[in-house]
Amino acid sequence: MSTLTQLQVGDSVKEIQLEPVSRIDLIKYAGASGDFNPIHTIDEEAKKAGLPGIIAHGMWTMGNLAKLFTPYFEEGFVKDYSIRFKGMVFLNDVITLKATLKEINEPNLRFQVQAVNQNGNEVLKGEVLFTTY
Repeated sequence: MSTLTQLQVGDSVKEIQLEPVSRIDLIKYAGASGDFNPIHTIDEEAKKAGLPGIIAHGMWTMGNLAKLFTPYFEEGFVKDYSIRFKGMVFLNDVITLKATLKEINEPNLRFQVQAVNQNGNEVLKGEVLFTTY
C-alpha cells in the first residue's frame, strides 16, 4: 500500500465502492445518529414528503466518505472536512467514494473528494485537509 505522503498533486487514493444502500444500513444509522426522520426509513413517509422513496441520511454518505482516509491513520489525521450535498442517495444505490490530491502544503495535504452513484451522478463533493505527523 502506498502512503499519502508519496502522492503528487493530481494523484488519487484508491476508490471505494460501497455495497448497495440497504434499508438496514439506514435504520442502523438512524439509531446511531439519533436522526429518526421517517423519510430515511419509512416508504410512506418519504412519499408523503414528495420523494420517490426513502433517502439515505446526508451524514451517512459524508461519514462513509471518511473511509477513504482510514487506511492512513498511522500517517496523520483528517484536520478539516467540508462538503456540499449535490444529490439524494436512494435504496440500492451503489456509491463510489473518490479523493484526489489537490494541494501539498506540508504537513497538510488538501484533497478534493466526491461521492458518485452508479449512474455517475455526483451526490456529494467537498474537500478534506489531511495533516501528516
